[in-house]
Amino acid sequence: MIPVIISGGTGTRLWPLSRKNKPKQFLSLFGESSLFQNTLIRLGGLDDVENPLIVCNTEHRFMVAEQLQTIEMSAREIILEPCARNTAPAIALAAIKALENGDDPLLLVLAADHLIQNVTAFHHAIEQAKQLAEQGKLVTFGIQPQSAHTGYGYIEAVKKDQPSDVKRFIEKPDQKTAETYLAAGNFFWNSGMFLFKASSYINELQQYHPEMVVACKKAIEKSITDLDFIRADSDAFEQCPSDSIDYAVMEKTTKAMVVPLDAGWSDVGSWSSLWEAFPQDENNNVLVGDVIIDSVTNSYIHSENRLVTVLGLDDVVVVETHDAVMVAHKDQAQNVKNIVETLSNQNRKEVHTHRKCYRPWGSYDSVDYGKRFQVKRITVNPGASLSLQMHYHRAEHWVVVSGTAEVTRDDEVMLLGENDPTFIPLGSVHRLRNPGRVPLEIVEVQSGSYLEEDDIIRLQDSYNRK
Repeated sequence: MIPVIISGGTGTRLWPLSRKNKPKQFLSLFGESSLFQNTLIRLGGLDDVENPLIVCNTEHRFMVAEQLQTIEMSAREIILEPCARNTAPAIALAAIKALENGDDPLLLVLAADHLIQNVTAFHHAIEQAKQLAEQGKLVTFGIQPQSAHTGYGYIEAVKKDQPSDVKRFIEKPDQKTAETYLAAGNFFWNSGMFLFKASSYINELQQYHPEMVVACKKAIEKSITDLDFIRADSDAFEQCPSDSIDYAVMEKTTKAMVVPLDAGWSDVGSWSSLWEAFPQDENNNVLVGDVIIDSVTNSYIHSENRLVTVLGLDDVVVVETHDAVMVAHKDQAQNVKNIVETLSNQNRKEVHTHRKCYRPWGSYDSVDYGKRFQVKRITVNPGASLSLQMHYHRAEHWVVVSGTAEVTRDDEVMLLGENDPTFIPLGSVHRLRNPGRVPLEIVEVQSGSYLEEDDIIRLQDSYNRK
């Protein structure tokens, strides 16, 4: 059995914590590990499980690799989608790759950003599903509903409380309809998790969307290997129709079955669901970070960077990050997408990146910014290096805070230690490398007429970036 981890989402419903360049699956919302890492960790203890096959977009490839390395796990393959085409094509890429060399493994398809609290129950459901999948069934996991929730799609099963044929898939219902589903007992929340043979999925997709299979096969046949990644062919994949696995296959096939799952599941798809997933205090509050409250109930308050105080409010969501603060009534928090849309229309960088940005070589934090200057704190991982580059519009002053820096400046190569400074003139060809065994930290002061990231002319790069 090969776990297939789908990690292409942008998680805008949890803005400002989740952003395009670091969406919710890579955030540590519950403990030290991210949702992506926990998705992999909870597979431990299952029988006959191979290394995971991960499908993600190009922008997140190094974050995926780094988070795998942090938990000392390896991927079977990391397939890069050149563009977003929804879940049906993403799973097709994985299935076609898994069928190479005549193999036909079971594929356990999981989203990278779900919460599952009862791992034992999760494993039991997988063992039940494996028996059905081996018979050619396309199995989905139906979550035992805990309430008449209107934020999830539903699955109607033929039978109650046991693996069953699927009668139908249902869009998100209104409150009254959801209450009838809860009372009936044979309706489940649609989890978006699946188990089937690779060939079973491709055969069904071929029946209902042959053009999708053709495009994905071409994308894999013409793919190229880039470091530890497989780049699906851009031209072929862009011709692929965009559709979800539910619409493309599961709602049409006669082979769909559902296995009930009661394991403390959440898709963590909104601030309200995040509040529900946390243990709450005696006033039904969830407090994360440096927070002080008075006369507050039923609220989620999250501080990342500074003291946050809230007084005399009920049913609110307050989220503070380095560069943004969001305050919302809990009933309106799902409309954060409207804020994200406004930010996008205004070309605000807060919709894409956090103040701290991660790169394959480490990270940088923009600690101050003004007209004609910017101050960054740069961390370079041991053995890593930035690209050999130049800038047309800015000069840079560097001071080593800790570690050892190897600095290339035009024809000169120098080693700098703690407190040592250097200057990179405008137009100078330069590179920063960490030759040591501990992280290198420097403070960089940029000055010039234009200070955005697109004023980087890469002449050579270890990570094959443009």
